[in-house]
Amino acid sequence: MENKPLVLSPSPHLRGRNSIKRDMSLVILALLFPTAGAVYFFGLYVLLMLAVSILSAVLIEYVAKMMRRRPFRMDGSAIVTAILFVLVMPPRTPLWIVVFGSLISIAVAKEMFGGLGHNVFNPALAARAFVTVSFAGALSRWIAPVHSMLADGVATATPLSESFAYTLSRGEMYKALFFGNVGGSAGETSAFLILIGGLILIAFRLIKWQVPVFYIGTVALLSWILGRDPLFQILAGGLFLGAFFMATDYVTTPLTTKGKVIFAIGAGLLVVLIRFYGTMPEGVCYSILLMNAFTPLIDRHMRPKVFGLVKKMKKEAA
Repeated sequence: MENKPLVLSPSPHLRGRNSIKRDMSLVILALLFPTAGAVYFFGLYVLLMLAVSILSAVLIEYVAKMMRRRPFRMDGSAIVTAILFVLVMPPRTPLWIVVFGSLISIAVAKEMFGGLGHNVFNPALAARAFVTVSFAGALSRWIAPVHSMLADGVATATPLSESFAYTLSRGEMYKALFFGNVGGSAGETSAFLILIGGLILIAFRLIKWQVPVFYIGTVALLSWILGRDPLFQILAGGLFLGAFFMATDYVTTPLTTKGKVIFAIGAGLLVVLIRFYGTMPEGVCYSILLMNAFTPLIDRHMRPKVFGLVKKMKKEAA
């Protein structure tokens, strides 16, 4: 009998078909639904924003890798960040702000921390928060959807703003909010299309269902307790996009299921506090960014139990 040498290799020993490129391709597929809705509701200018954002993000990532003397791999993560950044921005964002946002999301929020897998904050949301604070005046223009009763390009208020007034019945208002026929960020208005994309991510096991359920459920429950309309609060704004595509990020959210649930509940609580008691009408972006900062603490206290280890017994005092 032939003696074959014993081959030893470091862990992990379990291998699967998943890869960063495959996962990012599936995320891009899921994002096609809210992206299509953004183009349908707000016009072809959104496509121009997407093209500029994607090209800028890929180029900036390439330059950043060269400066850091790291290999550049087209894994799709920069494209995902670029798409998400456009979807959370006003549909008439100036292109120079789109380029600047790509610089912040890739060079600062991602590569400055060490690249993919090392960033502390969600890159797309970090860029949105930065440009919103820096260029508030240029980003204050909100338009009505192309297919609404208002003409294309007419300035309008977002559903969560104080000046928003809906002349239709409550049922028609819910329908408009669900399908996305309202003013708002480019890809945040259609809960229906975002839900389809989110279900694709759940079906391919890229995200856990607990995160969006507990995030959205917390906002709905607290809104009901505080005497607000829970259905309006979960359909208006960017809650659905944040719940399915931002709060489920591999890198910036906790590792364990229990940790993810705590993260989602905490983010939902922050959304309610910011919306009802803060000066900003929307709180999804900042709720996720704030919980990103708590992710290391949550991971520290939600470590899974290690089997096979026995704690040392304390020696009795002589």
